[in-house]
Amino acid sequence: MTVLYGIANCDTIRKAKRWLESHGVDYRFHDFRKDGLSRETLERWVDELGAETLLNKRGLTWRKLPDERKQPLDRDHVIELLLEMPAMIKRPVLDLGEQRIVGFSPDRYQTLFQS
Repeated sequence: MTVLYGIANCDTIRKAKRWLESHGVDYRFHDFRKDGLSRETLERWVDELGAETLLNKRGLTWRKLPDERKQPLDRDHVIELLLEMPAMIKRPVLDLGEQRIVGFSPDRYQTLFQS
């Protein structure tokens, strides 16, 4: 089953949910804040997608972070930051089983879910 990971009050998550529902895609929503996220899941995502892909540097959580906490941006440090502050994960993360997609684009979703 497709799993949509994110935070319930995120506008991009709302858009992705509406798209999936309007196109009849069966999915489960996993809220980082309510449901948590395991270290193992984050390690797999970082290894597959890269730390830079998952780390949302445009968000308020990152911008409020003191400069000394932003370095180094290596794998292990990014995983620790994301475990501590999951709001810094770029959203949504769409888990299709065999691959993960970060971010929402109607065109990309259309390509992924073509019948």
